[in-house]
Amino acid sequence: MHLVCVTGPPAVGKMTVGRAVCDLTGFRLFHNHMSIEPLLGVYDFGTPSFQRINAMIRREVIAESVVADLPGLVFTFAIDLDHPADLAQLRELVEPVERAGAPVDVVELYAPQDVRLAREGGTDRMDHKRSKRDVEWARSHVVDLESRARFSTDPARDGERLLPGHRHLRLDNDHGDARATAERVVTELGLPRL
Repeated sequence: MHLVCVTGPPAVGKMTVGRAVCDLTGFRLFHNHMSIEPLLGVYDFGTPSFQRINAMIRREVIAESVVADLPGLVFTFAIDLDHPADLAQLRELVEPVERAGAPVDVVELYAPQDVRLAREGGTDRMDHKRSKRDVEWARSHVVDLESRARFSTDPARDGERLLPGHRHLRLDNDHGDARATAERVVTELGLPRL
């Protein structure tokens, strides 16, 4: 199984690009809100219980994808690059794939905050992310999160890889053409096409 980890700040287009990659490759999509949304009815976002259960769901889905011998999985997530526990959790998530000797690639998307804030309220976000349906709250949540966390790498500061030993592709996604970004991902990583 090939794991493609798509990361970046909120509303950068991780899910939309991930879906387009899956359309081109036949890989499956596990976007971050697939584990977030079911938990929000029980736990408040970011609480210790929310964090533990969310991490457990993600670990199990990725590990089981290896066991199920899926051709590939696109996993989307946002990570605070200044929070060592987030980086440790990412390493833990990819460990079953590494142990199986399967490839792991990181695709990092970036776009200016004003572009991303304008995407709040878009069809994809409204359809797949219940918690984003209050658009004004979603926009303020993005600004608040980014005041407390760093979601994009700085090649001068972080080096070129989020996960040492794995390819890291950093792409500007401010144009809003998910298919074009997905084409670059598939081409530059040499992913199989349908």
